[in-house]
Amino acid sequence: MTEGAADSIRPTETAMLDSIALGAAGPRGRSGQSLRDALWSFRIADRRGGFPLPLMNASSAAVTAEKVRIGTCAWSFEDWRGVFFPEHLAASHRLEFYARFFGCVEVDSTFYGALSPRTARHWREITPGDFVFTVKMPRQITHDHKLREVEALTERFLAGIEPLQPKLGCVLVQLPPYFVLQHDERPLRDFLHRLLRFPGVRFAVEFRHPSWHLPRITHLLEEHRVCWVWSDMSCLEQSEQGAFEFLPQTTDFLYLRLLGDVATKYAGDGSRRFKYRGLLWPREHALESWALRIEAKIAQTKTAFVLANNHFEGFAPQTCLRVAARFGHPMELPGPDQLRGREVATARQMDLF
Repeated sequence: MTEGAADSIRPTETAMLDSIALGAAGPRGRSGQSLRDALWSFRIADRRGGFPLPLMNASSAAVTAEKVRIGTCAWSFEDWRGVFFPEHLAASHRLEFYARFFGCVEVDSTFYGALSPRTARHWREITPGDFVFTVKMPRQITHDHKLREVEALTERFLAGIEPLQPKLGCVLVQLPPYFVLQHDERPLRDFLHRLLRFPGVRFAVEFRHPSWHLPRITHLLEEHRVCWVWSDMSCLEQSEQGAFEFLPQTTDFLYLRLLGDVATKYAGDGSRRFKYRGLLWPREHALESWALRIEAKIAQTKTAFVLANNHFEGFAPQTCLRVAARFGHPMELPGPDQLRGREVATARQMDLF
């Protein structure tokens, strides 16, 4: 920072810079953005009403696009029939169709029960060679047992997804909001230590309670080569704001979950409030904020996973398309002929000859 610059910083900017130092710094204090750059980013954003567009040359943009893997959180949604999936496409063919448009997917069904090796093998066989799965660990391990006495459950789960190799990107360990530092630090440490027995599998941990936002926890994940998941669960009232949290990088890959305001998914009677068939609440500034964060870290990153949930903007495939465009990543969604099933019908006719 130039001499005298500190005197020109407004009090609100001081708090912003402190948060940037936490959010942009690695587990041992490395920062990808100087305080001066951060300050000017916020001042420009303040004038424009949003985050500034980054200045990237063509080669940097190409490297970023090559490293970013974009997909959705789960894929088999009835709401997508006619807007992403053809009207008459059988549910059993949805993954194969999905994989024609996206390079990765977050498997959500494993959160409710372990995957069978037969199903894992089938998924591997029907997807392209460069397709990648990220798989959510069962809630029986993360939520019910809270990582305690789960050795057998973990081994059974990992054995079930083993046939996905070499298409397994990582295992997502989504921890509940009631998993807190005061009571659960020792179980977390023991669990991460036991994961060292599975060197062929990478893991990413999502904390849902802020008590974990400490340097010693980032160091713990770094020591075990486990990714600290970045997640955006900002409420609808803050949908035009960029995420402003403790977001360290703890290993050689990034994992971003664009989840949205999950607290408003359901009405008071338990019924769903929305149908996910198109953009409902675009989050322009949030997407730009996340893109800037990824670009700041991409040089020391092998892969950056970006997984979008329907509830982030109302329609996960469209969010993926918007993210891809931001990174210069070629992507398209099904066209009218594909949605009417003409291509599917033609392909089946060709199989007869």
